Amino acid sequence: MDTFRAVETYDTGYTGCGDLVLLLRIKLRSMPGELVRIVARDPAAPEDIPAWCRLTRNELVRHEPHTHSFWIRSRTDWT
Repeated sequence: MDTFRAVETYDTGYTGCGDLVLLLRIKLRSMPGELVRIVARDPAAPEDIPAWCRLTRNELVRHEPHTHSFWIRSRTDWT
């Protein structure tokens, strides 16, 4: 059972890193403080998404490799 209740699930498919981080920024910026589940099948996503979260101060709450899922809590101080 999924104990992480995301307000939205966003499937990015095989979108590559460059486009993926732009999409993440737009999505998360519109939802400050919310938990979002991102499904990303790009082979580089397990390295790229955690690095992007650290750089942008968004919290990577959980990663499930077998479902390609990343739960990210959007930071609250977007400007």
